Amino acid sequence: MRKNFWRAVIEIGFIVFLFYSNLLMGEFERSGLGTKRGFASALGDVFTATNFAIAMIAALIGYILFEFLRKRF
Repeated sequence: MRKNFWRAVIEIGFIVFLFYSNLLMGEFERSGLGTKRGFASALGDVFTATNFAIAMIAALIGYILFEFLRKRF
């Protein structure tokens, strides 16, 4: 049980990391204002409560989907 818990924490954390890194990269593309305002402003735009909620929901769905596929195949 404890092993499964830490496995879930690591997998969910990795999905959240990928989500935030993708958002941060998007701030420095042509459409984002990260290149004009700077890194601190880009971090402020990326780390919001709404983005955190989206990241957690997506991570939980991803974890459940991967666990389902692991058990099925």
